[in-house]
Amino acid sequence: MNYPLKQVLEVKKKRVEDAEKVVVEKREALAKEEEKLKQREAERDKVKAHHDAKLSQLREELDHGTTTDKIQQMKAYLKVVKENLKNEEKKVKEQKEQVQQAEKNLQDAIRALAQKRLEVDKLEMHKTDWLKVLNRELEIKEENDFNEQGSVIYSMKKKERKKYGQS
Repeated sequence: MNYPLKQVLEVKKKRVEDAEKVVVEKREALAKEEEKLKQREAERDKVKAHHDAKLSQLREELDHGTTTDKIQQMKAYLKVVKENLKNEEKKVKEQKEQVQQAEKNLQDAIRALAQKRLEVDKLEMHKTDWLKVLNRELEIKEENDFNEQGSVIYSMKKKERKKYGQS
């Protein structure tokens, strides 16, 4: 006998396979976002190191006594570097949000996969139970058929005995 929910089970198994592919894709997307975050942090750290170096250079110039024009020029440049640092910090923050979103997407995909696997497991258990019931029904039918055959044979032999005068 064919399992009546065979097509449903196949569809649900296909959905599990699709969900597994989605999880793999989400993991890859998360890895890419994390790599981008590392790059953004490296760029920010580079700008921060440059900022710190220019700040140290300004302090040295102030300690040695230099012209006001040079100090003004260094302060203006330091302002530009500070603005670049703010921009890099903003990029890092935005990328961290992208990583968090990718993590959330991955967790959602994992939950969806677990749900789909649960549905398949339930159908597999139903199929197992259905097969047990079917086999039991077949055993009972075979027993009844054997009993019926035995009764027929017994009746036929009984008639034969009566026919030949044996009792």
